[in-house]
Amino acid sequence: MFEGYESDGLYDEMFASAGVPREHYGPVTTRLQSMGHDAVTRRLRMADVSFRNQGITFAVYGDNRGVEKTMPFDLVPRIVPSDEWATIEKGLAQRLTALNMFCQDIYHEQRILREGVIPPELIYGAQSFRREMFGVNVPKNVYIHICGTDLIRGADGLYYVLEDNGRTPSGVSYVLENRAVMKRVFPALFSAYRVRAIEDYPYNLLQCLKYVAPPHAENPHIAVLTPGIYNSAYFEHSFLARQMGVELVEGRDLLVDNAFVYMRTTSGLRRVDVIYRRVDDNFLDPLAFRPDSVLGVAGIMNAYRLGNVALVNAPGTGVADDKAIYPFVPDMIKFYLGQDAILPNVPTYICARDQDRKYVLDNLDKLVVKATNESGGYGMLMGHQATKDERAKFAEKIKEDPRNYIAQPIIQLSQHPSLVGDHFEGRRIDLRPYLLYGEKVIVMPGGLTRVALRKGSLVVNSSQGGGSKDTWVLDDGSEDEE
Repeated sequence: MFEGYESDGLYDEMFASAGVPREHYGPVTTRLQSMGHDAVTRRLRMADVSFRNQGITFAVYGDNRGVEKTMPFDLVPRIVPSDEWATIEKGLAQRLTALNMFCQDIYHEQRILREGVIPPELIYGAQSFRREMFGVNVPKNVYIHICGTDLIRGADGLYYVLEDNGRTPSGVSYVLENRAVMKRVFPALFSAYRVRAIEDYPYNLLQCLKYVAPPHAENPHIAVLTPGIYNSAYFEHSFLARQMGVELVEGRDLLVDNAFVYMRTTSGLRRVDVIYRRVDDNFLDPLAFRPDSVLGVAGIMNAYRLGNVALVNAPGTGVADDKAIYPFVPDMIKFYLGQDAILPNVPTYICARDQDRKYVLDNLDKLVVKATNESGGYGMLMGHQATKDERAKFAEKIKEDPRNYIAQPIIQLSQHPSLVGDHFEGRRIDLRPYLLYGEKVIVMPGGLTRVALRKGSLVVNSSQGGGSKDTWVLDDGSEDEE
């Protein structure tokens, strides 16, 4: 099934050269080759049925063919050796620590602005900067409790951070379900490897939420706040609440009385101490943000400011993952931690800067342009694949609102074998590991490997037709030896 497989000059995760698998992929390659097409496709059908039967879906806004979809699943696992993961883990923990220190600083002393590390106009021009958070002391000084950081690997084989997601990152439920499905349909493959477990993520998330509970809550009541069933990630909201054994609520289920938050139950009101909110800042509290919001809870920000409820993630964390702030993360790491960034950024042009903007407008056909406040592959221009008219329209958008755009060189993402018909072909991938920041930083060993299912495509987002695969981080046994 690998006959005719080509690397096309890219970094291939499985093959070191034509027909020669990397050492850590040896058993998987042998197993797949011995199975044949019929056996592989049978397991793929089993996986698809499993996803459908369990209702593991997501929604694509604006798709008239139907709202609910199952994310395409790719059977071939991505494998990350333990030494490679060790570097990723350190780099991610370093990055999240710095991002939290940045949030604390930017909503209090603003040393990083006064010392000229980041231009103030980029902060105050960020739609996600929340003046309502200025001077607010958050529980345990943690702002970004849950983070999903997107990594890519370039043709040079190095990992780069593509972006941080410090607001309400989605996708971890698919990581857990991908693993569960792989264990069911490919049990023999696991016996050839020592794969690090990820199933303790819901437990770790619950401990993280408990850690930031108000001091008066000895046995804190915790809830997951969802916008409702029409939200694209509703499955994940319900999944995580079920896994943690906590309530899943909508804004209409909560009320604020005397600056405390309560949940309506059949036995009366019950105080809520910690809320893992999956509602965007804008809709969280109509008294503080958008007055027309019906998704949030009136008065919840006042309860939060008084320390009567913990919100996870804290409001205002979007300023840390704004795409125009992203280029400064290595500077943040140096500024707050006195260290060099372990994981490098992708070079980025900030269109708000005159010189950068001129370069971007002159080289649109060589760049990827992104809106600083969009995600999920929306508001993006792939310059080399766009028509002349599309580039011209984007140029006008950049000129009208330069602060809203950044641009990056086109990185040729690494590829990984995917099943296409009766054989394997290379498809581009990225990796979104998930981090928790409670008493300490915990990096889930693995993450969501997203796959661009169209040949040659660099867009891996599920909302743009991408799929996913299981990610195996190998255990070298060092912890057992200790």
